[in-house]
This record gives sequence, C-alpha cells and structure tokens, in this order.
Amino acid sequence: MRMLPWLLVFSALSVEAFDVSSWDKTQAKQMSEGLQNLFGSLTQLNEKGRLGLDDVFTMVSRKQWGAEAVGCRSQLMVPVDVLVTHHIPGLECQDQTACSQRLRELQSYHVHNNRGCDVAYNSFLVGDDGRVYEGVGWTIQGLHTKGYNNITLGIAFFGTKEGRSPSSVALSAMKALISYAVLKGHLSPRYIQPLFVKGENCLAPPQKASPRKACPSIVPRSAWGARVAHCHEMSLPAKYVIILHTAGRTCSVAEECRQLVQDLQSLSVDKYKECDIGYNFLVGQDGGVYEGVGWNVQGSSTPGYNDIALGIVFMGTFTGNPPNATALQAAQDLIQCAVLKGYLTPNYLLMGHSDVVNTLSPGQALYNIIKTWPHFKN
Repeated sequence: MRMLPWLLVFSALSVEAFDVSSWDKTQAKQMSEGLQNLFGSLTQLNEKGRLGLDDVFTMVSRKQWGAEAVGCRSQLMVPVDVLVTHHIPGLECQDQTACSQRLRELQSYHVHNNRGCDVAYNSFLVGDDGRVYEGVGWTIQGLHTKGYNNITLGIAFFGTKEGRSPSSVALSAMKALISYAVLKGHLSPRYIQPLFVKGENCLAPPQKASPRKACPSIVPRSAWGARVAHCHEMSLPAKYVIILHTAGRTCSVAEECRQLVQDLQSLSVDKYKECDIGYNFLVGQDGGVYEGVGWNVQGSSTPGYNDIALGIVFMGTFTGNPPNATALQAAQDLIQCAVLKGYLTPNYLLMGHSDVVNTLSPGQALYNIIKTWPHFKN
C-alpha cells in the first residue's frame, strides 16, 4: 500500500466552544498515548487494505440525527485515493441520543463559528455506540483537511477520552464503513492510508503560532550552476501565476534537485533552442525553491502569457499523486512573497498550465489541489 507521510491520520478540528478549564498536561499526555493506541488499532484494521466485506454497521441519517438544512455544494469526484481519519476530543458519546446531540452541536459550531457550509467531515462520524452518523455524504466535499478536501474522504471518531482508544464496536464500525466505501466505489481499493504524524490537542488553550517567513529561501542560479543567458524582461507586476509540472523525473534531496534544474536548462537551450530554462521558479520535493529565470525575466513555457505571468513548475510528474506537502507549501509561500515584494499584483489570477495550453501539465493530481488555492481562475 502506498503511504503519504505528510497527511495526518488524526487532525481534530478546534472546539473552542467547549470547556477547557480542566485540561492539563497529564490529560494531554494521556490523549497522545490514546492516539498512538488508536493508530495501532486502525493499522491492524486496514493493513494492506485487507478489509472484511461481511461486516455490518448501523447508519444514522442526517434526518435521524437532526441535521440543520444548510449543506455544501462542491462535488467530490469518486473514487478518491486518500482516506483521512480524524478524532474530535471533548465530544464523547455512548448512545444515539447523546451522539446526535453532540453532532448537532458540532454542525452548529462549524457553520456559525467557523463559517463552514456544513459539518466538516465529508463522509461520516463514528460514535462509541458503534453507529455511523452521516456527515455530508459520499459525493460532497467536506472541510476537514485544508488543501485536500477535493481528493479525500474524511471520517471522524467522536472523542478520545482520558488516553483510551474508541470502543471495540466503534472500531468495528469504522472497519465496516471503510469496507463499504471500497465495495461501493467511493474509495479506491488502492487507497492511501496516511502515516500517523502527530495528534493535535484541540482542547488545550490555543498557542500563538510563530509567524511564517514572508518569503521562502530561494536557491539562486549560481548555486545550481546556471549558464549565462539573456532573455526578454518581464512586464511587472505580473498579473497571472501559472502552475506547471516538468513531466519527467522528480527529486527529493537538494543535490539531486540542483542537478535536475541544470539538466532542464540544458534541455531548454540545447534541444528546444530557448534562451534559458523555461520557468521563473522550480519547486522540488525537497521543499526547495530554485531560481529559474527569476522575477524579472520572461520564461518560455506559456506562449501568450510569458511576459505577464510567473511560471512556477513542480519538478516531476503529478498525474496520479500530488507533490508532497513541503513542496506545496513552498510554492504557496513563493506566491505570497511575490505579492509582498511587488512582483505580482495583489488581484492576480492563478491557473494551471492546461488552462492556457493544450497539455496534461500540471497533472490532474496537482491540478485538483491548486483549484482550492486562493485566486484560482474558475
């Protein structure tokens, strides 16, 4: 089974509306231990995707639990390839009445406090009573994992209390639900089970996040051994950002990425007779941003837009799987930096290469992600 180390198995949404006064370090430690136990349980349930199809579960519909008639509209293209399992600390429940009440409270919080379109989970929630509670369903995107809602199913357990795993009936219901999702074509049989990275304690008092750097560290041309070139200047500030992929090999360490950028320049100059490498910036799976022709010079990858668009290319082929989270964040930081430094107009439009050229670039998996980014041109 393929693994995706940058997604969280457990990503609990903030529940600030609930009492946090009694939460202390001991309980936080117990929560962490409980999440480790829970991850082990899920690993055993889902190991190599061998899921029992004879399991059964009881479904509680939106009408049965008293869902508010709000609803989301964005369609989810199925089958999806990624399953993300969440937990909701502080919302433990042992029977249908209590779980339904908890779910109504959660929906109200997501809609009225977080300005969501519905309860965040795009599939279902599992209670300690062993019942499965319908969220927004199989075909609608949820709001559970920012940047990946359009390619994932999000399923949540109600609570993890005092360091323990969910009940055995809850785990059995989760197993049966995943089996059903695969059997009915909602989830790919080759779905990705993300690695456990960390458990986020959402009942703990919020901590001030350290501010992100305004601009990422950019590897200059001199560091990757660029040839001297003389190309046309850009018309700044640029009005567009165009995302591409190179459709060749990828790189995951700095030395490998520097060599790849050098090879791409040679390909552009020697084979395609361009004046330089075709992109303003290149992003590797090492999370590095590599200076192509830079801010002030035109690329050559998108005829008709080269003088008014920044071309940002991910090195590799991303038709089936997207770039990793580090690379995706680096590209987003670069775009923010471009606006901050005046190289990109604040009301810029973001597009995929395929939006302006007849090409498969930037690959469907990457395209599905950039469609969720700010300023994407619909």
